[in-house]
Amino acid sequence: MSEAGLSRRAVLRGTLVTLVGGVAGYLATRNSAAAKARRGTTAANAYGAADQSGRLLAALDKVPQDGGLIISDPPIVLTRTVTGDVHAFSAVCPHQGCKVDRVSAGKIDCPCHGSQFDVNTGDVITGPATSGLPSIPIAVREGSVYTS
Repeated sequence: MSEAGLSRRAVLRGTLVTLVGGVAGYLATRNSAAAKARRGTTAANAYGAADQSGRLLAALDKVPQDGGLIISDPPIVLTRTVTGDVHAFSAVCPHQGCKVDRVSAGKIDCPCHGSQFDVNTGDVITGPATSGLPSIPIAVREGSVYTS
């Protein structure tokens, strides 16, 4: 080999240094604050409903039976079945963070790309969204709907 060429020993040494550096970097960052930060759950950009424990969302009579009500702050969609069961989901589409804009015919509609979600479960009916609307725990007390 010429003096400018790589020897087998140099290649092995470089590989070992790279491997040790990668392992050390992984171990250092896995315990960092960024690794332990709470991740968003509702959209690709982590926007979504904030934790509003116990916050009044709406009067129950404002949520139509067999329909729904979209609240802008926090972005929540409330739905109510024919039998009166009330459900709450994030109003932020998990596809690209658009807000849903309509509840009708058993579906929650996103205007941006046409995704549709089930009013009872938040599951995807029609994509491009690949995951459903996250459920939000609520409580119905004294004729009003609250986060719980």
